Amino acid sequence: MKLRSAEWFQGAKDTSFQHRTAMRALGHVPESFLGKPIIGILNSWNDLNSCNYPHKELVEYVKRGVYMAGGYPVELHTITTPSELMKPSDLPYRNLMAMDVEETIRSLPIDGVVLLCECDKTTPAQLMGAASCNLPTLQLAAGHRSSGSFRGKKVNYGTDLWKYLDDYKAGVLDESQWKELESCMNCSLGGCPVMGTASTMKSMSEMLGMMMPGTSSIPAAHSARKTAAEATGRRIVAMVEEEIMPSKLMTEEAFHNAMKLLAAIGGSTNAVIHLTAIAARLGIFLDLEQFDRCSERIPLLVNLQPSGTGSMDEFYEAGGLSAVIGQLLPVLNGECLGATGESIASIYAAARIDNSAIISSLAEAFKPVSGIAVLKGNIAPAGAILKKSASSDHMHKHRGRAVVFDNYQHMLDNIDREDLEVDESSVLVMKNCGPVGAGMPEWGSIPIPQKMLRQGVRDMVRISDARMSGTSYGTVILHAAPESAVGGPLAVVQNGDWIELDVASGTINILVEDAVITERLQAWVKPDAAHTRGYPRLFANSVLQAPQGCDMDFLRPSCKAEAAFIPPVVGRS
Repeated sequence: MKLRSAEWFQGAKDTSFQHRTAMRALGHVPESFLGKPIIGILNSWNDLNSCNYPHKELVEYVKRGVYMAGGYPVELHTITTPSELMKPSDLPYRNLMAMDVEETIRSLPIDGVVLLCECDKTTPAQLMGAASCNLPTLQLAAGHRSSGSFRGKKVNYGTDLWKYLDDYKAGVLDESQWKELESCMNCSLGGCPVMGTASTMKSMSEMLGMMMPGTSSIPAAHSARKTAAEATGRRIVAMVEEEIMPSKLMTEEAFHNAMKLLAAIGGSTNAVIHLTAIAARLGIFLDLEQFDRCSERIPLLVNLQPSGTGSMDEFYEAGGLSAVIGQLLPVLNGECLGATGESIASIYAAARIDNSAIISSLAEAFKPVSGIAVLKGNIAPAGAILKKSASSDHMHKHRGRAVVFDNYQHMLDNIDREDLEVDESSVLVMKNCGPVGAGMPEWGSIPIPQKMLRQGVRDMVRISDARMSGTSYGTVILHAAPESAVGGPLAVVQNGDWIELDVASGTINILVEDAVITERLQAWVKPDAAHTRGYPRLFANSVLQAPQGCDMDFLRPSCKAEAAFIPPVVGRS
């Protein structure tokens, strides 16, 4: 076995001497690590990331597993992306974290990698960075937090927050109840306990072979999470010995499997951006049409919020992701490899469903229609998306007049005005919230106007170039491309324009003549840049549009030949 770390430490040359003595200063005696796979454990917890905080403890179990398998663990830290707190958006910092992961792996004496993830963007960021390095890699999730309890009812941080917020704005929930909810909804560590972006991306990672089978849906507080950490540590040493790289696991067929799984679990719309970005790092170029085709005829198998009613605890008890993949095997490419090096067909064939009210079979699906609807038209010629399983079926064919907000602040200032000209058929439109315009925050789930909430309206057609939280729901059209801030047609939609949505035909249009749109675009004035310095400026100047995964143009290879390459170690440190 040829170890990459040997280039730092073995031999009598002066640089090897320098590297070994530097390790001694840290207490790493050469006799303890020479000739062994050095496993870099990239930890992403900090005191402001409640989702990833369990890794402060779990890392010790990973280390134990590495030692047991004959490797040598070193713990390293990267930035993290606590989506609850990062303003205005955590998406730009996904790319920065991916760069941090990539350069940490590339520049240090590491033979294999364990990535400790959970919160929404940490999982794809780590996979993007690892894909660009192509060293043996596994992920370990922190697990989801427990559901809370509010006046005798189970409440899940995420989806229930949006529901209760509507009730509060409508006057159904009073001030004292609202304050009480704040204290009891979110009382433990880990990711959101619903099928939001965190749970979705963990599921995608396991489907891609980058997480140990059966580990993606274990709760944070369950002792099985520690067992999974130790097993991950043991397995990564074997993967170094077997030379199983991300490019061998994350193949084009594996990404197609992930797209099908995304539909079956009612996963987050954010996964479209993330899977596209991860795949491109390997020279695999996904497009929106592939998401559409792969999810076609895949029903919703999982009764979880926001597409259903269940929680992640119930999902785990019902058989977890293993049970879902087992049911999907007839429509998957079963020859793709899992993290154990075996085919997914052999790994998941025996998985069983323990609660059919939460996980259903293909024959008796929870909902017959799921997946991501891809929409195109004169509003979004490069595409927009809609999460079918979490939207209102009766609105999938809809026509209404536009109520337009020029940006997020304009929306906040006007959405609850009593004189807002809006009715339940209106289409709420928000501009300048895309990757260049604002860093593409999760603002796409535009609030229902307060006066409509008081009338009992709980869903309306909404469209923007923003993203939406994976825990959100509604007939919300997202990721409209090209975005407003670069002159996409969404920029020139005006109040009162008729908008027509037809999910079945995959179209979204303003009912305005092409010549009128052209005239409006010619008169359009580009908004001032939101950021003028630092990383946000670099992001805005280099970010690709949503259909390309919002990666930076200089990080995305143009072909497979440029992908997954670590240059040889040269020169002195």
